Amino acid sequence: MNRRTDYQTASPKAYQAMLGLEHHLKTCGLEPNLVHLVKLRVSQMNGCAYCIDMHWKDLRAGGESEQKLYELDAWREAPFYTDRERAALAWAEGLTNLHDGHVPDALYEAARRHFDERELADLTLAVATINAWNRFAIAFRSPAGTYQPQRHAAARVAAS
Repeated sequence: MNRRTDYQTASPKAYQAMLGLEHHLKTCGLEPNLVHLVKLRVSQMNGCAYCIDMHWKDLRAGGESEQKLYELDAWREAPFYTDRERAALAWAEGLTNLHDGHVPDALYEAARRHFDERELADLTLAVATINAWNRFAIAFRSPAGTYQPQRHAAARVAAS
């Protein structure tokens, strides 16, 4: 599949705005691997090959086990996830699957047992942001397999 457009250069202000959201997520206090786990799961749901590759690599670079990553699409049945991770994954799926209607109160209450209001707002931003990145990557056919965690981190620092 060939890239359609390099959206980073086509609209650098939009790209910088997205990087601003990422900067907030990196500094908000949520555990980095939790954020990447949520981003990986949402990317799986959306079928975004570029973002699946990215967050899988970021999680491995962050020390996450292969076993936990292999089981992510069946997280409800797998024993490898903490209650906090399960609450985050359920929240992420609920926010991404809005075709069934609004996010149920029970899902909100379950998430609130593991996240305070600020954390839940930041987690919601993480879900919204990865959904936006997925749409950019899918629409413009960002090539999967090209992402390298160290190179990307250096580019983010330079952009800040």
